[in-house]
Amino acid sequence: MIKHASIVPLIGGNTLASQNIFGHRPDYLLSYSPFKANDSHLVNYYDNEMPYILLDEGGKYPHKVDVVTTCCPCAGLSSLSPAASSESVVNEWMYRSAEYVLENVKPQVFWGENAPRLALRLGEPVVKRLRAIGAKNGYTFSIFKTRSILHGLSQIRDRTFYFFWKGTQIPIMDYIRIENHEKIEDTILHAHDGCAKDDPMCKLLTNQARPSDYPFYKYLLNECYGGMSHAEFAKQLKVSVCALNAIESAGKKYNEVAKWMRKNGFDREAKKADRMYHKLNAGGNIMRKHVEIPAKHIGAFVGHFPTMLTHPIEDRFLTVREALSIMKLPKDFQLVNPSSSLNHMCQNVPVTTAEHPARMVKKFLEGGLDRIETPFLIQDNKNQSIDTQYISSVSLDSFTS
Repeated sequence: MIKHASIVPLIGGNTLASQNIFGHRPDYLLSYSPFKANDSHLVNYYDNEMPYILLDEGGKYPHKVDVVTTCCPCAGLSSLSPAASSESVVNEWMYRSAEYVLENVKPQVFWGENAPRLALRLGEPVVKRLRAIGAKNGYTFSIFKTRSILHGLSQIRDRTFYFFWKGTQIPIMDYIRIENHEKIEDTILHAHDGCAKDDPMCKLLTNQARPSDYPFYKYLLNECYGGMSHAEFAKQLKVSVCALNAIESAGKKYNEVAKWMRKNGFDREAKKADRMYHKLNAGGNIMRKHVEIPAKHIGAFVGHFPTMLTHPIEDRFLTVREALSIMKLPKDFQLVNPSSSLNHMCQNVPVTTAEHPARMVKKFLEGGLDRIETPFLIQDNKNQSIDTQYISSVSLDSFTS
């Protein structure tokens, strides 16, 4: 039996993926006090019976395991963070967790998920430091670049997994490409299937308002689509769309929208439409974070999506259970204090996306993957290749411990 544990699990995407692949719960969870709130959902899922050890409060790992996984914060390299940098203090959690696990627990494999930029030029200094930590403790280091939709999900979101392998070799992992991905509308429509009748997550809405009551969406339905209902509009979509993008695609200018807003008593929105018109007319750009109507697939389920993505039929926003389902969390998973912690599910990797690397780790431990003698490599699942150019550009002589 493969023994596994997690460090800084957050809401638990990687942890639950490992549990699904290895067939049993982790032996324990390690973390640090700044992540208690994010970890609380996973701790609660395990009925508070799982050993949960805070290392900065004097805790220590209980025993050795074969595999440790992590989901350290990725904001240090995230394209969604305006302060993203290879020198961001957020990256320190990757270094700190790696040092603790590799120096103390010494698993056969330590792996985690981070922002796509880890495998790009911005992430090169981070990669060098992680490689140094690994080399110091007798581990090689590899990166697996992928995209959630290739794993069958209805999200187009790039993902980067990183791995420390004990020894001098690195396995070549299988690629994955599921052509017929799940449709986002089906994900939402079947989210409540199999849930308990009294499931509070099925009753809580992420946003209490009605989408069609939002003035810009109301304008779209009435002025651009002749008084369509929300269900009618969603049904005819070929791809997901934001209400603002749909207004622009219909050939409407925001000065026209502003006139309609004033006529219908939406003065605040009229002023906003005027500002957007002048900004676009001057060659600038605007932020298009508004009502999102689902069809086929969506972008990354982050930012405004949890509270502004609509149901595909009903004129409402998502229930918390539907949002959790998009991240492929279990049907009995409960979000602790959902009114204030909704964003925690976004700071995560979908469980089924993480199942592929977990499956590859299991296959490696069982001797089922070919290995090559190298200290470092990058596999790109999107084009099913090994990135030799980046490997050669990061000299082993340059990294310091």
